[in-house]
Amino acid sequence: MCGIVGAIAERNITAILVEGLKRLEYRGYDSAGVAVLSAAGDLQRRRRVGKVYELEQALASEPLTGSLGIAHTRWATHGAPSERNAHPHFSGEQLAVVHNGIIENHETLRERLKGLGYVFTSDTDTETIVHLLHHTLAECGGDLTAALKAAIPELHGAYGLAVISGSQPDRLLAARSGSPLVIGLGLGENFLASDQLALRQVTDRFMYLEEGDIAEIHRDSVQIWDASGAPVQRETVQYHDGAEAADKGEYRHFMLKEIHEQPKVVQRTLEGRLGNDHVLVQAFGPQAEALFAGVRNVQIVACGTSYHAGMVARYWLEELAGIPCQIEVASEFRYRKVVVQPDTLFVTISQSGETADTLAALRNAKQLGYLASLAICNVGTSSLVRESDLTLLTQAGPEIGVASTKAFTTQLVGLMLLTLALGRARGNLEATIEAELVEELRRLPTRLGEALAMDKIIEKVSELFAEKHHTLFLGRGAQYPVAMEGALKLKEISYIHAEAYPAGELKHGPLALVDADMPVVTVAPNNELLEKLKSNLQEVRARGGELIVFADTKAAMSNGEGTHVVNMPHIHDALAPVLYTLPLQLLSYHVAVLRGTDVDQPRNLAKSVTVE
Repeated sequence: MCGIVGAIAERNITAILVEGLKRLEYRGYDSAGVAVLSAAGDLQRRRRVGKVYELEQALASEPLTGSLGIAHTRWATHGAPSERNAHPHFSGEQLAVVHNGIIENHETLRERLKGLGYVFTSDTDTETIVHLLHHTLAECGGDLTAALKAAIPELHGAYGLAVISGSQPDRLLAARSGSPLVIGLGLGENFLASDQLALRQVTDRFMYLEEGDIAEIHRDSVQIWDASGAPVQRETVQYHDGAEAADKGEYRHFMLKEIHEQPKVVQRTLEGRLGNDHVLVQAFGPQAEALFAGVRNVQIVACGTSYHAGMVARYWLEELAGIPCQIEVASEFRYRKVVVQPDTLFVTISQSGETADTLAALRNAKQLGYLASLAICNVGTSSLVRESDLTLLTQAGPEIGVASTKAFTTQLVGLMLLTLALGRARGNLEATIEAELVEELRRLPTRLGEALAMDKIIEKVSELFAEKHHTLFLGRGAQYPVAMEGALKLKEISYIHAEAYPAGELKHGPLALVDADMPVVTVAPNNELLEKLKSNLQEVRARGGELIVFADTKAAMSNGEGTHVVNMPHIHDALAPVLYTLPLQLLSYHVAVLRGTDVDQPRNLAKSVTVE
């Protein structure tokens, strides 16, 4: 959600801070601010509501210059979007803090600090942190690092913190609990951010803070203490590629670029994980082979788009691997009493690996007696990956558009790999079927490229939605979650109200909504449910509904009055959910462009949901 950037150097770092914020705009935010310590020792800030551009304009009118500073993009959780609530927050004139996350005991802290004479100028939970730190600083003899260590135990909740003080211009402090932070390493200068993408313009070397870490960052050194207070060294990771992910290239929007990257990233996700006729179970970790043999049930937990991927996987796991599977939204799972079936593998799915509800569900699951935990995730350094027993990393690369595209399809590929590996380990999957699906997976990038080649056809179809306000998506079997994902994409970026139903449920209520003003979008692969699906579509046409059907070339469906058929490449039924996702993404994209919405940064949404 919110974004943090910090820097300490010998040169002026204001432009670096602002550029870092720009690179974090994909996360979603409503205000931005920066605080810089000047050469004269004065701590100064600029804050603006709205886009980083507004802050940039303010700095053009009233420049800030200094070699130590912090910056932030805020997504409102406590207090409305306003300049007074924007970060950084000050206590006195010499102490500044930026914060990602939520402090759950902020009201208690606020009352206590008011009693100590502190005056609050915002409605945020973050301001309690900076005043608490200011108070603790006096108790610690003015040592900022000692004060932070003393204050941290009093903060209940999730936080990623960056702290600077005018009285100690030689250091930038950081603390992490439940909200990611990464240190960027330079020559005679060092940096801090909530996402390494913010710092790729200044360094390719990074050090990821772990849960409970506190860091003291100087121009030429970094010292880190773990949750127990012991000094630790964190691994330095160097990146040699991926900077191009922050550039749209030839594409109008990041979302369109990421849609067209899917053949490449799916190929990358498969690399090194397929044998001649089977999935290489070692791809899931050194203990995977032994663990998988004992798995009798699977519990999947995820949020949003990742939840839809898990819903598809339930069909696969039960049909192909013969393993019972439960799928649940993480925010529900973490707050109910759960009965754990024996020998259950707990699977989490997340693009960022920092999704607050999914991470909390994993931590709860560790107390409930699951056989083991597996994370399917796009970020290898994330909390979800570090805290799981097994991991399968998708290879989507950084995803900038808020509406997930390539992360979803690579998650589906990862889940199919899991299905085949579990089916083989349990002896429930025939070797010939596994070999067939492995061969189909190898062909999948080519099939996805064929689907993307239909972009112009889908763009023409999108014109049917330009003046519509509601849309119904239908699917049967494993295509029902794909319909749900299609509906989510349309509502996310075009702001058209869209709902998805199993096609067989039409007559149980949704059919009452169908008329000429509600387009009905359907995915129709050539499988055993096709004839039943055709009957459902006749119900729509009989009531004047306009149909948009993405159909297998072998499904023998054709255009007619009120029926628009887009013929899709033929594909094995098991992999059809991956293929049929792409035209729905393209449809949503083109509808949003026609309606003039902010495709990459839709209103009210954030890319990485790191708060509850």
